[in-house]
Amino acid sequence: MRDEHTVICSPAVFELIGPDAPVPVKVDLTYQSRDPFAVQASFRTGHGTAVDWVFARDLLHDGLIAPSGTGDVRVRPVALDPNRVQLELSSPSGHAVFTTCAQTLGDFLHRTYDAVPPGREYSWLDFDVALSELLHNDPARD
Repeated sequence: MRDEHTVICSPAVFELIGPDAPVPVKVDLTYQSRDPFAVQASFRTGHGTAVDWVFARDLLHDGLIAPSGTGDVRVRPVALDPNRVQLELSSPSGHAVFTTCAQTLGDFLHRTYDAVPPGREYSWLDFDVALSELLHNDPARD
């Protein structure tokens, strides 16, 4: 399975919750079988660059059903609208709260589970490559 590689991309629109009114933000959701536990969300800022967040696929799944996450990324259903999900992102440089369509996230996750079923992620990992990338990108070695 490691020799096969699947990339799943799904465009979405998230609404940034601001002080005045929600602001639509285009987001590209990406899943790669070479990193089977993770999902990447690339937020298009409108300035030609993207802000990328990588977090656990399970966190996104669990957040569709109940509040999930205790760190920089938290996901939960919107209390008054079961068709929406809230995504909260925190970093040293800021804090943002988004909402988006639960169906869009659910459809994206379903496609990822078709590619790499839950519980089968380890069979997709190439530990030698992962270790090499980890050591190569280690800032302590620079």
